[in-house]
Amino acid sequence: MNRAMSEQRLQKILADAGVCSRRKAEEVIRAGRVCVNGSPATVGDKADLGCDQILLDGEPLVSEEGQYWLLHKPKGVLTTSDDPQGRPIVLDFLPDDHARVFPVGRLDLDTEGLVLLTNDGDLAHVLLHPSLENEREYRVWVRGGISQKAIADLENGIELEDGPTAPCKVEQVERSPASNQSTFYMTLTEGRKRQIRRTLKALGYPVERLVRVRMGPLKLGRLAAGTARRLRHVEIEKLQRHADLLRKRLADKEKRDARVR
Repeated sequence: MNRAMSEQRLQKILADAGVCSRRKAEEVIRAGRVCVNGSPATVGDKADLGCDQILLDGEPLVSEEGQYWLLHKPKGVLTTSDDPQGRPIVLDFLPDDHARVFPVGRLDLDTEGLVLLTNDGDLAHVLLHPSLENEREYRVWVRGGISQKAIADLENGIELEDGPTAPCKVEQVERSPASNQSTFYMTLTEGRKRQIRRTLKALGYPVERLVRVRMGPLKLGRLAAGTARRLRHVEIEKLQRHADLLRKRLADKEKRDARVR
């Protein structure tokens, strides 16, 4: 194979090796922790893991077997790979001998539910790509009996300080006058910080509990809070097929945009 065809950007190589996500890989490179054939690397550099010597913190970079874990994150746990203050993190719930993985995206400290942990950086990049509209579904508990108008506002998108939200789906609404509470499911295709909490607060219905129950085809199911398990083979296959569809969607969009230009 022609060397130019086998080269890849270092961010992708680091992500595929399970070091971190592509976005985090840029920080790792900028910090001077990566060298290629004896020279410090810069963001945007390309290399071939099969031919070039790539060192991370002075140690040779090697590809790892794909690892995929599903965690039911409890409230009060950080969705991060480390915390200098020693607070609970999602990796605390994996076996001590687990392979190196990182969380795909984040859940707020007070939000519970599904977290995918993997060393598959390319998959993580696709699932989190803001233009690919990968669905995330949440079960939501709010204070008050939510009105039909508020539901319609959620579904159509509302104006926040950082711009209008994308339309979402609201389903299975239940209202309990006795507890002054409503529950429902919300499906989003964007991942802004504390988006659900901010939108519902703006509408006058503060969130009392929030649980992510699905990401793409991956479902939380009955996995108990604070429990992690490896993905089943069929789940990994579904996730990879889903990622392929998202990649195709992006490629088709880029073709359409190119024709317009």
